[in-house]
Amino acid sequence: MPLPLPRIESIRPTPVNRDAFVERLRLTGVSLGQALLAIPALVLGILTLLAWPLLLVVAGIGLAHLAVPATEQLTRLHRWAAGRLLGEEIGSGYADTAGTNPLTRAVVWLRDPARWRDFAFLWFSATGGFVLSMVPIGLLTAPVVHLLGLLIDPGWAWAVLLLLSGPMVIVWWLVTPALVRARALAERSILGHSRVVMLERRVEEVAVSRSEALDHSAAEVRRIERDLHDGAQARIAAVGMNVGLAEKLLATDPAAAAELLKEARETTVSALEDLRSVVRGIHPPVLADRGLAGAIEAIAMAIPMPVTLAMDIDGELPAPVESAAYFALTECLTNVVKHAGATRAWVTGTYDGRLLRLVVGDDGRGGANRDGSGLAGVVRRLLAFDGTMDLTSPLGGPTVVTMELPCPTAHGSSSPKTRPS
Repeated sequence: MPLPLPRIESIRPTPVNRDAFVERLRLTGVSLGQALLAIPALVLGILTLLAWPLLLVVAGIGLAHLAVPATEQLTRLHRWAAGRLLGEEIGSGYADTAGTNPLTRAVVWLRDPARWRDFAFLWFSATGGFVLSMVPIGLLTAPVVHLLGLLIDPGWAWAVLLLLSGPMVIVWWLVTPALVRARALAERSILGHSRVVMLERRVEEVAVSRSEALDHSAAEVRRIERDLHDGAQARIAAVGMNVGLAEKLLATDPAAAAELLKEARETTVSALEDLRSVVRGIHPPVLADRGLAGAIEAIAMAIPMPVTLAMDIDGELPAPVESAAYFALTECLTNVVKHAGATRAWVTGTYDGRLLRLVVGDDGRGGANRDGSGLAGVVRRLLAFDGTMDLTSPLGGPTVVTMELPCPTAHGSSSPKTRPS
C-alpha cells in the first residue's frame, strides 16, 4: 500500500490521471490534519505564554511541565510529517536535561533555543500555518458545499456560488502541492536547526574529533616507543654484547665465540620480527601489497569461523583512511571472536568514489555496547576522518556494525565479488 505521506517530488502542473488525483487527495488530507492540530497548538501556546511569567511560583513550574513536554510531542509529529514530505530528516536539538530537578529543568527549557523555536511554531501553526492548510481544503470542499446547498435549498444564490466555485477545483489541482510544500518548508525553517547552529555544532564535533585524534596519535607514539624499547632495542643491544664477547673469545675459545655469534644471529632474527610487528601496527604491509579489499580478505581467513565477504572496493583510497578502515574492521572482527558467541560472520564493503561503507555482522548473542572500549575506539578512529559508526545489536542477535568514511576520489568501482572464507 502506498505511503500516506508521499514525498513531494515536484510542484509543477501534472497531467490529470488517477495517481496524481490520489496524491492531491492525500496532500489535502495532510492539510486537514495540520489544520486540526492548530487547536492543540493554540492551547499549548497560551499555556506556555502563561507559564513563563509564573515560573517563580509553583503554578508556573507546573504549567511548564505540562506544556513543554506536550509541545515537544506535537512538534515531533510535525517534524516527522514535514521530513516525510520533503524527503529529509528534521532534527530537534533540544538541550540535555538529564540529572536535573523540576526547577532546574524549567530553567534549562527557558534557556534552550530549540524550545523557543517550538514556542514560535505553536503560534505559526495556529495562525499562518492554519491559513495555508485551510486553502486546499476550502478549494476542494467549496463546490461540494455549494452543490449540497443548491440541492437542499434551490435558489439563484446557490446556483451562482456553484458556478463561481467551479474553477476552484482547477485551482486546487494546481496549487495544493505547492501550498503543502510551502508549509513543510516553513516548519523546517522554524523547527529545524539554523545554519549558524549547524555550523557551531559542526565546529564542536571537529574540535572533539581533533582532540581525540591527537590523543590517539600520542598514545600510538607511546606504544611504538614502548614496543621498540622493550623489543627490538633490547634485542639489538643483546646482539651488540654477544658480538663483543665473541670478538674477545675468538682467539682463546673459538667454540664459545661461534655459539655467541649463533645466538646473536637468532636474536637479530627476533629483532627483525619485532620491527615488522611495529611496522604492521603503523601501516600493515598487506594494505600496500593487496589494497583494502585484499587486506580484509586476509583478516577474514585468519578468523576461526566462517566469514562471508562481499567486497565492491576498487581504486586507490587515501592511505590514512585505508589504514583507519582496516584497523576499525579488525577491531570489529576481534570483538566477534571474543564476545559475540557467533557461529558465522559476514563483511560487506562498498565504495562509490565518495563514501567507503563497511558492514560487519554476526549471528551471535547480541547486546553489544558502543560505549565499550573496543567499539568506542572504533568510533574515535573514524571520527578523525568525519566517519560514523552505527550499531544494531538486539539481545539474541544479530549484531550489525555499519561504518562509513567519506573519501572522495576520481576512481570508480568495480563489480562486486562474493566469496566465503
